[in-house]
Amino acid sequence: MSQPTKYWAVVPAAGVGKRMNANCPKQYLPLAGQTVIEQTLHNLLRADVFTAVSVAISVEDPYWPELPVARHQQVITAPGGKERADSVLSALKALQAQASDDDWVLVHDAARPCLMPSDIHLLINTLANDPVGGILALSSHDTLKNVQEGSIVATLDRSHVWRALTPQMFRYGMLKSALEANEGNPAVTDEASALELQGWQPKIVEGRPENIKITRPEDLALAAFYLQQLNLEQSV
Repeated sequence: MSQPTKYWAVVPAAGVGKRMNANCPKQYLPLAGQTVIEQTLHNLLRADVFTAVSVAISVEDPYWPELPVARHQQVITAPGGKERADSVLSALKALQAQASDDDWVLVHDAARPCLMPSDIHLLINTLANDPVGGILALSSHDTLKNVQEGSIVATLDRSHVWRALTPQMFRYGMLKSALEANEGNPAVTDEASALELQGWQPKIVEGRPENIKITRPEDLALAAFYLQQLNLEQSV
């Protein structure tokens, strides 16, 4: 008898967030009474679909061990790598004793604390029978320019351009193999790009605009506002 498909979450969190100009990595900045990464992980766990969440942390990180969520029974700590792809691969390897190749993995940015559990369910329900998987994304509403050396050389057709979000959802074996095949390749900027380099075509699932990535100081205030609104929405 075949085993039921499991869902795993992976959170690369070994970055230092230099653009924040803060005295600690951005995932540990305070946000609505917790740290950014705590908000992120609590939203993943609230979806109530994951067997475990594997979090890739820098081996020199002094902040993570102090957080209660680091000791949550569903949270596994893995050593982070130099680049995002290295951290994701490390987090996948931390699951290899438990995960099957056909299980689904949802990779989510530590700095996206406003993810709604409903978006996780949407991604899973839309892609559960897909042979490849896909990502949450947003269509572009802005006019997009192709720029070279400071000058516009073309206007892009925005109907063909989407902004990649996370989570990004792929089969455990397929994602692990794609990342291993492209280790050190600077073209791998997210999980979908690793699959694309292997000839696969991931699907797009439209997400919510509140699912922002915190990269600059002003993003914290916007994230706090979104969290307040999302919590009100869920309490209705």
